[in-house]
Formats: sequence, structure tokens, C-alpha cells
Amino acid sequence: MTMEAKTLRRGALVALWSVLPAWAWGQALPSPPSSAASPPPIVATEPAPATSAPQPPPADDPLAQAIYARLQQMTPLEGGPLPRQDAALGKAVADFYAQRHYTAAWADETNVRQLLAGLASMQGDGLLPEDYQLSQLKATVEAPDWAGASPQRRAEFEVTATGAYITALVQLARGKVDPVRLDPTWNFDPAAIDPQEGMTLLQTSIDERSIDQAFATARPQNPLYAKLRDALAQLRATAAEGGWPDVPDGPVLKPGMTDARVVALRARLVAGGYLDPTLADGDHFDNPLKDAVKRFQADQYLDADGNVGGETIAALNVSIQDRIGQVRANLERARWLLHSLQGTFVVVDVAGYKVTYYRDGNPVWKSRVQVGKPYRSTPIFRSQITYVTFNPTWTIPPTILKNDVLPKIRKNPSYLANNRIRVLDSSGNTLSPSKVNWANPRGITLRQDAGPGNSLGQVVIRFPNSFAVYLHDTPHQELFEKAKRDTSSGCIRVEHPLELVELLFNDAQKWNRQAIDERIATKKTQNVTLPTAVPVLLAYWTVDIADDGKLAYKPDVYQRDGSLLAALDKPQPLRTP
Repeated sequence: MTMEAKTLRRGALVALWSVLPAWAWGQALPSPPSSAASPPPIVATEPAPATSAPQPPPADDPLAQAIYARLQQMTPLEGGPLPRQDAALGKAVADFYAQRHYTAAWADETNVRQLLAGLASMQGDGLLPEDYQLSQLKATVEAPDWAGASPQRRAEFEVTATGAYITALVQLARGKVDPVRLDPTWNFDPAAIDPQEGMTLLQTSIDERSIDQAFATARPQNPLYAKLRDALAQLRATAAEGGWPDVPDGPVLKPGMTDARVVALRARLVAGGYLDPTLADGDHFDNPLKDAVKRFQADQYLDADGNVGGETIAALNVSIQDRIGQVRANLERARWLLHSLQGTFVVVDVAGYKVTYYRDGNPVWKSRVQVGKPYRSTPIFRSQITYVTFNPTWTIPPTILKNDVLPKIRKNPSYLANNRIRVLDSSGNTLSPSKVNWANPRGITLRQDAGPGNSLGQVVIRFPNSFAVYLHDTPHQELFEKAKRDTSSGCIRVEHPLELVELLFNDAQKWNRQAIDERIATKKTQNVTLPTAVPVLLAYWTVDIADDGKLAYKPDVYQRDGSLLAALDKPQPLRTP
């Protein structure tokens, strides 16, 4: 199958997202749900528009008659209460069979075999095959008396198998867990495609016996997803062989030392692919082992000094089951996000402390960033970069004013003058600091003038959002040398922001680097609108994958993996009404 055909086929599969709008996410609900993986019940508030009733199947097809009768039991589809996933799935199944005039979809053994294999393969995506009633479906077709099963029994299998097929394809395409229920600020929207295209593809996959292809193309086609899937399989294979050994606690291990724990250190690094297996033996901490340790530390976002202290030992001793969970969480994030990574855009990898600029879907520039501290975390959302501010002033946000700046002013009355910060009243007029009761200041704003030492540096890259978050320069360049760079108050500090600005303008004549430098040299605060808005995605990934498929694990700096994994592991057994 050509790449173009795969893209078209997956586009039709993705159209199934909108077949099940209420079941899949339920973003219109006014009240929060109790579980990310278990949407609450709903009641239809208005009757469905009148449509012509589907014609019953011919009387000489007893299985079609039984399927039709089973679907008639799916009430009340037009008035609750029904759990939202049951109601929406029931409608999708009913529409599926109505389009094929209630003829059986799973009478062909090849289709059934491919369906069962596809549902089993969901484990390789970090999902739970039993969410799709795999064992029940398998037991049914393997029962000794299945060949002589009644039409009613076969109709029940048909409805269950089709519900499993639709659910599996939808969840492969966009995930099992609703991200909004884990993060109310989530605003990444899936593409809206005609659901009829998806339904047509379902019918085609049945008719052409291409169920296996439907499963393959429902998955995100980005190479990152395939690499994550391969990494999960490799981790599980390693776990089946006993996992990797722990390194005992103790004093810091340093190059040049001889210590019995070096034997375990070598074994662990061999198991992780950091040390050649021919170097597995020995209790001496030599240079090849030091290099392997440094590679491991860099991959774990630790200071790569080659010494094996507490933090390095803790990272070495993370269990393989925990790493499997980490990859599964990121596979789910991939299902949420990878469809968004097309064209020209900017991605801030919050957990990875880096920003990447993509053009035509390919990374062309990358830089280190500093992100929010855990208690002032950088939010995860999508927006459009619309303009740039040169020589910005900085209006100090209320939280930073209260928690950071006021204590410094109270301690040092010269703090404001030393940092070129003006005090403004509610009308924007400048006040003398001596007229403010700093023990209990009210009705004031603090604004730092543009220029040297300004907290936003020389430039701010702005995009609409409700968090007052943006990308900007910083005078704190030394912090980019830290391995873990959760050092800001929520905004994203960029190490080389002017390079990004030049890429965003994408005009070698008017907005080359010299022109940008000249604009900054004026020392005037200026807002300049981009000729074309550029999408920006603030995303959260806790693994990196090298080109060779090797995984690097990031710190879960905002502790997001646990809740996502819990939602993934919550059984969500398939039910058709």
C-alpha cells in the first residue's frame, strides 16, 4: 500500500472520532466527571430529529433478522438514561448494520481471525485487550458448538464484535483517556472529518478482508509512534528475561575506584545498552565504564559527571515495570497529539526542557529552555504565535509580586531602583516608592523598564492564552547549563530566542538577523505582528527516542504520568446496550 493510500485510509478511520463524539470525550459536560477513563451517564435533552425507519431485512435471512431484532433492543437510544459510551456506541453499531442491510459482518473466518489478532495487538500499544472483550469473543468462536449456534447467539456475537472493532480503532487513533479530564486546560482539538467516510471504510475493510490493515492504519503514522511501540515490546521482552539488576546503595562510586558494587553497575549498564557486553566483568571503575555512566546520566537528565551518587543510583534502580508504564503513558500522549504535528509549528517539550521549530513537518532548529517550577508549572496547551515584542517591559504578575518581589523590597528599599522597576497606580501613573505601604500595598502595579537586566530580556514571543505564558529571552543564561531546568515562574525562557524570531518571520530580506539586531538596538519597546501566525504546542513527554530507537527517560517533573497511567489501567469493558 502506498503512503498516499495509507494516509487516505487512516483519514477515513480518524473520521470515526466524530461518530462517537459524546462517548469519546464529552467536552460539553458542565460538571467534572468522576474518572478519566469512565465517562458519566447522560440523558438526552431533546428528541433526535425524525428520520425514516430502517427497512427490516428479508425474511429468508434468519441471521440478518436476528441482528435486526438485537438492534431493536438498544433502547432508549433517543432518551436516557444510558451511560454515554453505551448510547453512542450503540448508535454507531446500529448505523453500521443499517448501512449493510443487517447482513452479518463476522461470518467470514478470515475477518474474525484478523479481528481477534488486532484486538490482541492493542497490548502492544499499551492498551488493555480486555477492554474490547477479547477473551469473550475468542471463547465464543472457539466453543465446540459454535458451528451450530443459533441466529440469536450469532447476532449477539456480531454486535459485540462490531462494537469492539469500532472502539479499538477509535482508541488507537485518538486514545482511551480523555485528556481534558486529567487537565482542564487541554485545548488540542482533533481534526473534524465526515463520519460517513469512517463508516464506509469499516464496511470496506469487512468486504475486502482487510481488518489487519485497518488496525495498522488507525495507529498514528508518525515514526515516533512506531518507535515507542518497538521500545515497549523490547522492555517487555527484557522484563520477561528477569529485568535488569539493581545497583546497591552506598558511597559515591567514582572513576578509578575498585568496589564490589561496580560489578552490579556494569551489569545494569549492559542491560540498558550503555556498556558493551564484552566489558560486563570487573570491579574496577575504568574509563569505558565512566563514559557509559555519563551517557546514562545525560539520557536521564542528570548532571553527566561520571560519578555514581544517590541520584544516579536512584535512576539506575527504577524498575523495568515503572519504565514500561512510562512508555505506555507516552504512547497515549502520542495518540492525543501526533496528528497535530504537521506543517510549520513550534513545539515546547516541557519535560525535556527544549523547544523545536518545525518546517514542513521536519525539525530545523532546536534550543534549550527553562520551564516553570513544579509549584508554578508551565501549562500544557496549544495556541498561535501572533506577534513579537522587542525590548519588552515586564509587568510583574501578582503571584510573583506577592511571593518573590515584595519580600525583597521589604528587605532592601533600594531593590526597585537597582532593578529599574517603577511603581504605578491604578491609573498607570508613576508613584514614588516612599508613598507605598509595603507592609500591605494595595492598588499598585510594578513594571520593570526595558533594557539590561530586564527579566524578559531583549524579546518576547507572544501567543494568546489565559495563563500570561509566553516564550522569552532571559538574563539568567547560566541556568541553561543545568540538566534540570524547571526554574521559571511558568513562562518559557529560551536560550537563543533571536534565532527563533528570525525563523518565525521567515523573511530573509526584511527580517534577517541584522534587521532584528537593529530593531533591538533602538532600545524602544515595539510590538511587531508576524506575517503568518505560527502554531505553538506546549507538550509534555517523559521519554525521548533516538533515531536508533533507544529510549531516554525524563524526570516526570510535574508528576503527570501517574494519573494518566491509572486512567489507562482502569478497566473500561465494552458494553453495547
